[in-house]
Amino acid sequence: MTSVRRTRIVRRTTYGVRVGRLTARREEAFVEIRQRPDAGTRPVPGASSAGAATMRAAVQHRYGPPSVLESSEVGLPLPGQGDVLVQVGAASVHPGDYFVMTGEPYVVRLVFGLRRPRHGIPGRDLAGVVAAVGKDVTALRPGDEVFGWSTAGTLAEYACVPADNLVAVPANLSVGDAAAVPTSALTALQALRDIANVRPGQTVLVTGASGGVGSFAVQIAKAFGAEVTGVCSTRNVDLVRSLGADHVVDYTRTDFTRTEKRYDVILDNVEAQPLAAVRRALTPTGTLIPNSGRGGRWLGPLARIIRARVLSGFTRQQLKPFLSVEKRQDLLTLADLLATGQVTPVIDRTYPLDEAADALRYVAAGHTRGKVVIAV
Repeated sequence: MTSVRRTRIVRRTTYGVRVGRLTARREEAFVEIRQRPDAGTRPVPGASSAGAATMRAAVQHRYGPPSVLESSEVGLPLPGQGDVLVQVGAASVHPGDYFVMTGEPYVVRLVFGLRRPRHGIPGRDLAGVVAAVGKDVTALRPGDEVFGWSTAGTLAEYACVPADNLVAVPANLSVGDAAAVPTSALTALQALRDIANVRPGQTVLVTGASGGVGSFAVQIAKAFGAEVTGVCSTRNVDLVRSLGADHVVDYTRTDFTRTEKRYDVILDNVEAQPLAAVRRALTPTGTLIPNSGRGGRWLGPLARIIRARVLSGFTRQQLKPFLSVEKRQDLLTLADLLATGQVTPVIDRTYPLDEAADALRYVAAGHTRGKVVIAV
């Protein structure tokens, strides 16, 4: 038999995104939580007398272009024993979110649902305030400001997140800035530290240096003591230089693959050049990380990854495509870099939740300066 209890959620908050720390309008709300043996994180249908059992979210019922997204009222998710219910202050979107929304390349459907998205709410990165915690969660409590990632959708007013996927927002960071960090910064960190093993004094070149991953990569490589060159368009030269790049190459004027300069590490976020051309800019034992690839409608970037793996067996140069994996310890490492000012998120545009489709459309165009954030 289903039992019902009413749980108070404190600090139902309205956020001022990108205006220093959170500004909060505190309200008290009650959520009707229906306890079942298999409750998990199932949405609660209907609303309580306080109207808090539903939430606004960007929802898609099928794969397709951004127009498939619609703003809807959906059930509030329930935190499981090890979960945290986060009232989302901001979320960020990146090209991977666009691929999942469209279902192309088709290989993504093997993970996210063959005929339609398994999770109707898109988005992966978020920051906000803890609204409630599961009974096994001890490190977090209601009112804590956190950021991290969720596999169940973040473009909503609330999201259920395993506690291990969240860490505290650094004191010098706004919620909007914190939401921009997880996926892109984790990718940059793992590529440079774990795959390339960047060390002080090495030369590192980052293509797409003004983009989401690239803007973090420039700063992280500098934090590791490398001599960094960023490749970008004319309009972004000053931005990339402000991130700490020692040298900036304007690709509209200079082809870095045809200069005499050689690099120990190249993080290629753009795929503007074939692998063979990019390898010309590597030292004889250098490392190339192809973190992009358009490909076809079926395999997408996997085709480029396979080519890189094959080529790597025939040269002393190391071609190392990889897939980043979210790890709490790495998020804590990033939080330290953010807290000390060694890394600062670059925010291009901020959209309201109702304009999530426009945000993803803009990301798909491929010319973002840093990250695109959605304020909830």
